[in-house]
Formats: sequence, structure tokens, C-alpha cells
Amino acid sequence: MKIILFSRSKIAHTVADLQRLLRLIDHYGFDYAINQEFAEVIEELLGKSIEPEKIYGTTTGEQPADSVMVCCGGDGTLLEGVQRLSNKQIPVAAINFGHLGFLTSATRDGVEKLFEQIAERKLNIQPRTMLLVEGEGVGSLMALNEVAVQRMEATMIKVEAVVNQQLVAQYNGDGVIISTPTGSTAYSLSAGGPIVAPECGCFLLTPLAPHNFGMRPVVVPDTAEIVLTIKTRQGKAMLSIDNRSYTLRNGEQIRLRRAESQILLVVPHNISFYETLHSKMMWDVDIRN
Repeated sequence: MKIILFSRSKIAHTVADLQRLLRLIDHYGFDYAINQEFAEVIEELLGKSIEPEKIYGTTTGEQPADSVMVCCGGDGTLLEGVQRLSNKQIPVAAINFGHLGFLTSATRDGVEKLFEQIAERKLNIQPRTMLLVEGEGVGSLMALNEVAVQRMEATMIKVEAVVNQQLVAQYNGDGVIISTPTGSTAYSLSAGGPIVAPECGCFLLTPLAPHNFGMRPVVVPDTAEIVLTIKTRQGKAMLSIDNRSYTLRNGEQIRLRRAESQILLVVPHNISFYETLHSKMMWDVDIRN
């Protein structure tokens, strides 16, 4: 079995965290690969040299079918790690070295348990829907959380949203977010979108600071094709696909639909999506006292 480690250099790694990771890999006899940025952090903090053949760059390349990607950081780190996978059928687990962490499967204190479950092949895996994004300026890309079209200048933009060749809305304001159920607890939530259980087959259209107060989030089936047409006064807008950003021109179109492949996300055992909401959103806290 092979562990594909991924992290970003800006994560606040400690010597103890890194020593624990490498010790567990050695304990279970796992083979491993590690991204260039994370390898440099390990070499700097631990003074340990990583063999060149174990280091990968912008993509993991082909990996054994029984591999598991382990992302060390928060949700943003996991999203970036997913983009480096060549084989989308590799399970992805995350150790929360970040903050809120809706997608992370383990905490710093739960690292040993996670590696034990990997070794015993007892991971709890959920397939998650991804968005396929196509456009003249971006080519063909995929998003796990969301795609957002938003203004770059001080003036508002207009985004026309067409679902299955039917006009849904013309969003006048800061833009619009197209979210998967997994991404419903991310950017869409902060913009007033609903929370959606990850197994639901839908996408969310959530307006960003609309000038029409009657605008509300819309839920559409994930079998739909969504076409966004961008209209700007200044000639440019920004397209964000999870944690990547691109510039859009006036009149440019973006097409979105459900991707054929899914991400296999490792989730905690015996902790439901709703229990996670209670914990992360502090719904069980009585603020009246």
C-alpha cells in the first residue's frame, strides 16, 4: 500500500507532526510519495533528505490502485491535493492542521487511528460529486466545492444563468456561485446558500450581493447543464474554481455539468454529516446563557 502525502508550505507544521507522520509510514511499512513543497518543509524542519524518486510535482502521476492520498492541512489543502491526483479513484483523507475543516477526516490527535484504518483497509469512503467546468479561457477543469464568477472592479457585473436552455436569472451584483453539495458548507454558505447533505444529487446557484433583493439561491438537479454568460462594464471578471483563479472577458461563456468521475472522500467513522454540522457550526451551544 502507498501513501501519497500532500501539504502546502504555508501550513504551520511542527517537528512533532512531521516526525509522527514519517514514523507511522515506517511502522506500517507503507511506500510513499510526497509533493515537492512538502518535501522541502520536511527537509528543512527535520534535516531529513527525501529520495528524488519519492517526490512529485504538479501531478502525482500514475499511482497503485491501493494508494491513499493523505492531505495535511485544512479544507483548502485537500482541494489543492485533489487537483494533483491523476487517478480520481484514489481515496483522499485529510488531517486537520487548519481551522474549520468540514472535509477533514482526522485531527492531530487522530493521526494514529487514521493510519491504523488505512493499514486495516477499514476506511469509511464516500463518493462526492464534482463539477466539470469548460470555457474558452480555462479549457476543461473540475471542482469539488464550487465555481464562482465575481467582479474584479468596483462596478457590478451581470451574469446570465441558463439551466438546460432555460433562463433562470440575470444576476446583477457581485456575481454568482455554482456549488456542489460538498461545497454547500463553503463559499455558498457564507453568501446565504442552504446547507445540503453530500449525498443529494443537485447543484446550488447562490447570488453574491445581488442588487435585486428578490434574488434567492436556487437548487437544480445535477443532471442539468448550466451555462453562465458574463457581462461586465470594465471588460473583465474573475472566475474561481475551488482555489484557482482565472480572468474572464466580457461576453465569455462558462459551461458546467456533473463530471463523470467522483472523488472518494474518507470521512470519520460513526460521525454523521449532521453531527459534524452540530460541532463545526456550534449548533449545540446555548447562547442564551
